[in-house]
Amino acid sequence: MSTGTTVLLPGGNGGTRAYTPRTAPLPTAPGGPPLASRTVYAAAHVVADPRADVCPDSPAAVDWDATLAFRRHLWSHGLGVAEAMDTAQRGMGLDWAGAAELIRRSAAEARACGGRIACGVGTDQLTGPATLSRVRDAYEEQLALVESVGARAVLMASRALAAAAASPDDYLETYGHLLRQAREPVILHWLGPMFDPALEGYWGSADLDAATETFLQVIAAHPDKVDGIKVSLLDADREVALRRRLPDGVRCYTGDDFHYPELIAGDDHGFSHALLGIFDPLGPLAAQAVRLLDTGDAKAFRELLDPTVELSRHLFRAPTRYYKTGVVLLAWLAGHQTHFTMVGGLQSARSLPHLARAYELADGLGLFPDPDLAASRMRALLTVHGVPQ
Repeated sequence: MSTGTTVLLPGGNGGTRAYTPRTAPLPTAPGGPPLASRTVYAAAHVVADPRADVCPDSPAAVDWDATLAFRRHLWSHGLGVAEAMDTAQRGMGLDWAGAAELIRRSAAEARACGGRIACGVGTDQLTGPATLSRVRDAYEEQLALVESVGARAVLMASRALAAAAASPDDYLETYGHLLRQAREPVILHWLGPMFDPALEGYWGSADLDAATETFLQVIAAHPDKVDGIKVSLLDADREVALRRRLPDGVRCYTGDDFHYPELIAGDDHGFSHALLGIFDPLGPLAAQAVRLLDTGDAKAFRELLDPTVELSRHLFRAPTRYYKTGVVLLAWLAGHQTHFTMVGGLQSARSLPHLARAYELADGLGLFPDPDLAASRMRALLTVHGVPQ
């Protein structure tokens, strides 16, 4: 049995091992000067309502108070919020009706507290066979909503477009149409199939070199309508090569949850900004690191952020699309919500050993404001799953 100062974590061969939690968190207080050298968005999760009588096929039941409180937490540290993206379980528990309400509420909250916000625009309201015309209409509907609430739009990769497009020209035409009518510059999002297998062959080819050329053609045709690109391919070399070919004024927002410290730090030829799911649990620490970068201290930035990569690689390991489960676990352990329940029942998507390791790595980094609370909650979760404490 644990002593009260230890947590018994699942070990090999069905046994357990004792882990001694930290006694103090990493000091990361809210406030501080605005982030200056990089534009940084944290893609934020949604908090489910655990008391709702729903099943995985039901529309999402969201705890709006807790969901918006978490966004205020991110804004308080100077981060932007990337709303209604895949971290918020778009297409994995959160449908378009839920996403639309999330966008409206979060945008209003951002206006009230002066927070930066960008919102996902997709085609997930579509049902039935996808055609290019229906895909375009769906994008237009969502783009109109995001523009109406004053948020920056993120044109997300579309499963329906991947199914309907017959060639790279179909992507060029669809995105060209959307960019021509966008009121303000948008962020283009290239999400790789490791995050969503239905996006295999996006931009008209499974060959990433060919896909990159089509992607760059879209940007080159409308550079004044593209604020930046978010690249989520988990390939640092490809991202660096791509960002060096962007037109002047078009930013690269890394979505690489495996290599973000070096991509944000950059090199002699440039750097990436950030729009990252891992910055949901890392928010305060990430903001502190970027402020070090703002002073020109790239070495201190790397020393603070590099140790977080092991946790990120663990959360985002294959099947990568289930990384949200670890993100929500850490939010619960950190005290940002009162339960470990997810829309769509996705709390069951990762194994107990996976969750236990996520706890251990996060605690080792000092991510939990109250380590005793995190340990107590982890003991409770382990006990419920048959690992007595």
